Amino acid sequence: MYANRGLPAAGPSGRGGRSRGIGRAGVIEAFLASLSTIGIAEIGDRTQVLALVLAARLRRPWPILAGVLCAALASNVIAALIGERLGRFLTAVRLNALVGTSLIAMALWELRGEDVDVKSAAQSRGSAFWAAFTGLFIAEIGDKTQIATVVLAAAYSSVMAVIGGATLGMLLACAPAVFLGKTLSARVPLKAVHYLAGALFLVLGAVFLLRAYHEYRAPALGK
Repeated sequence: MYANRGLPAAGPSGRGGRSRGIGRAGVIEAFLASLSTIGIAEIGDRTQVLALVLAARLRRPWPILAGVLCAALASNVIAALIGERLGRFLTAVRLNALVGTSLIAMALWELRGEDVDVKSAAQSRGSAFWAAFTGLFIAEIGDKTQIATVVLAAAYSSVMAVIGGATLGMLLACAPAVFLGKTLSARVPLKAVHYLAGALFLVLGAVFLLRAYHEYRAPALGK
């Protein structure tokens, strides 16, 4: 599914499971993996529901969408930088194993579902932009999609591609909620979407665990 272009074996020092240059194909892979993973996971997530509530209450879609974009960008930059720093200090085997385990844990989190508290959003005051920016930025702290961005940034050495893909994925998930609101939410089978997102996390987790196994076995096979 995803080629192992972004995770070459560790160098002689044993630190850092990635190389700095992963090539155009690796950048595209990092972008698409982030876009698809975050975009699907955001459907029905508290971030999307918060955007829906703000749009229904304030009725100013463009400022709200601008707030969503800025909050997503700020959150993803922080998460990606943390993940990129984490990836530097792990060998390829440990990095792949950590990423794979984390993705499978997030798959179980996604399948379990989460309770969304929108009362605070309903009480928002001030401009539509700042209400969206502050509300969504706070909602993203510790959210599964922010953790997923950390993991993806650790897995791929193209931080900008991960930030761009994750931010665009969040924007694409929230934009319909902002403009179409409850009409769309009533027609989208959220339970099926959660299952789809969970399946995607499981597949990605299995891919990275398989990479870890191949990296672990590579020295023995080379003898």
